[in-house]
Amino acid sequence: MINTLYEEYLRHPVVCTDSRAIEPDCLFFCLKGERFDGNQFALQALEQGAACVVTENPELSGHDRCIVVDDVLETLQELAHYHRQQLHIPVIGITGTNGKTTTKELVHAVLQTQFRTACTRGNLNNHIGVPLTLLTIRPDDEIAIVEMGANHPGEIEFLCKIACPTHGLITNVGKAHIEGFGSFEEIIHTKKALYRFVIHDGGTLFVNENDLHLRHDLAYDKIVFYAGNADAHILGMSPYLRIRVGGRDINTHLTGSYNIYNFLAAEAVGHFFGVSDDNIVKALSEYEPTNHRSQVNVVGTNTIISDYYNANPTSMEAAVRNLGKLHHHRKRAVLGDMRELGAISREEHQHIVDLCHELGIETLFVGEEFSAVAPQSSFPDVEAANDYIKAHPIEHSLVLVKGSNSIHLDKLTALLS
Repeated sequence: MINTLYEEYLRHPVVCTDSRAIEPDCLFFCLKGERFDGNQFALQALEQGAACVVTENPELSGHDRCIVVDDVLETLQELAHYHRQQLHIPVIGITGTNGKTTTKELVHAVLQTQFRTACTRGNLNNHIGVPLTLLTIRPDDEIAIVEMGANHPGEIEFLCKIACPTHGLITNVGKAHIEGFGSFEEIIHTKKALYRFVIHDGGTLFVNENDLHLRHDLAYDKIVFYAGNADAHILGMSPYLRIRVGGRDINTHLTGSYNIYNFLAAEAVGHFFGVSDDNIVKALSEYEPTNHRSQVNVVGTNTIISDYYNANPTSMEAAVRNLGKLHHHRKRAVLGDMRELGAISREEHQHIVDLCHELGIETLFVGEEFSAVAPQSSFPDVEAANDYIKAHPIEHSLVLVKGSNSIHLDKLTALLS
């Protein structure tokens, strides 16, 4: 079956999983979840231009443009793995609690100056996104970068078995998805599955020399350490990060002192693959985020640090401390709940409230968790926060906006538009 499907894929190498975004001549996989069933749209996908449909609907077994399988998701994963086995190029796996998407984008920016590079789009980094990324790799691509995410034990190991990375980079480990992992130790074990896979296959690791969690018990001879160079340091933040790396000054378009490790990781990968210093500096200088991660925008009289794609205790504290270091006559923050923290949720939200008070940052909190620990300055949802800001406008301020994606701070229209 997989050989037949792969031949179909080679004829129609564009893969779609959303019936609302069918591309002409694509291969459509009828995925299903708790609230949707793509099998219901199999024939509609064909009418909209799909060349072939992979479905679980047995009633379509006689259709000449339908391939009926037992499990569409497993078939997608098997197809991606089979395609990966046909490739003979470096595949860089990137994971971590914080910074993996930014690091992936920076690595891509550096490598594409000299190589044809395939890369995870956005943050399609789970059991569906990783297969879809692999299936975008074309025969003339020279390097692939695959971002891997996890919120439960064993997920990185599972993704590695699909993607078979030849190189591995873990940005860091921190407190995120504790509810799913159960403990911080399990987070470390799950993330380091990337190291274990690459080591087993004799590949190369890129390791932050300053991260003791990542260096612990790591005895291996194919490691490229980064961030230990005394020549690498922060020159300033205004609010953009200015850094010096290897004697070169780089003016970046990212804010946040924590991002220096992401830049150094990209530099290390670039050097390993022979990218010139000039191209590395050019790529790191020109990269501009568009994904609400350490992104700076001017809206009216305010300068907004948009970092509201996701949040956990580690990234939230880093963002708040970074705001505290920036020079501005009026610093404000709008912070949303950090989700999936389980038993430590109340404690971690209280810590952020205390930190904002300690640093003297005027802060509005959004969400039930923050409301429980800071009722005087909190709102249950973004709609209530919008109403307050409309009545009490924030002006002439440097404002950090950060929270878990499910809090929907992107709808904070009273401030962001």
